[in-house]
Amino acid sequence: RLMGPTGSGKSNFINQLTGRKEAKSARRLKSDTQGIREFTVNLSNNRLYVFVDTPGFDNTYRSERDILRTIAEWLEMKYRNDVKLTGIIYTHRITDNRMPGSVCKNLDMFSRLCGYKAAEHVRLVTTMWDKVKDKNLAESRVSELETQFWEPLLLVGARHERFNNSSGSAWEIVRGLTAEGQAVFLLQEELVDMERKLNETAAGKALYSQFQRLLHDQKETIKQLQEEAKAQNDPELVKQHEAGQRRLEAELQKTWDDVDKLKTSFTRRAALLFTIKNQTLSVSD
Repeated sequence: RLMGPTGSGKSNFINQLTGRKEAKSARRLKSDTQGIREFTVNLSNNRLYVFVDTPGFDNTYRSERDILRTIAEWLEMKYRNDVKLTGIIYTHRITDNRMPGSVCKNLDMFSRLCGYKAAEHVRLVTTMWDKVKDKNLAESRVSELETQFWEPLLLVGARHERFNNSSGSAWEIVRGLTAEGQAVFLLQEELVDMERKLNETAAGKALYSQFQRLLHDQKETIKQLQEEAKAQNDPELVKQHEAGQRRLEAELQKTWDDVDKLKTSFTRRAALLFTIKNQTLSVSD
């Protein structure tokens, strides 16, 4: 299974494994989990590999809430059907000069989907090495990734691998994963074993917190625009502020809707808390 920000090289990685020139020629899953694509490779030794490409949380056309639900439904379906994943690959462009907010958000959601217990089945794969012009700069980026952004996952068993844009490099990473056995990811345990709703999972709660921060920032921006518009005597500038305010208010309403859909009812929260307390008491006894 491959995850990572949009444009980080997931489809190209799969193309190198399957020999396909374009990802769009692949067979799509015929289910409600639109956006998830499966690619099957049957090697000469009769070993069957199934690779799964998933959308990033910075997708242009779909909301983060929809993407999380799509991934969650796919993972839950596989787990209930006793289909275990061998590993998960997270791709990151080594050519990125910095870690933008969208990439940090992708990484955070990825960590909460996997959980630390499954970390040894995780490969943090840097891509675009064939595009690197300054090798020293690229190495300093690797050091920054490993000692800052990726450190929590690396400390509990995840590994960093370099993808050199070749079939051999891709298969070397995959074969290293298959030697680790099968994994159960945190989101699967939460949805199936713990019987939690999506908004009660670690990933769902993280997304809810992100929405709350976004709401706060949008409100502050609208307030600032209103104050600036009042202080200006320029009609044209006032118009521009008003247009910006209307756009932000539309985004604010969309964020409110997303937050509302992620809320847990009081009754459900109380029931969940009671269940957790009972489980804790049982263990203590």
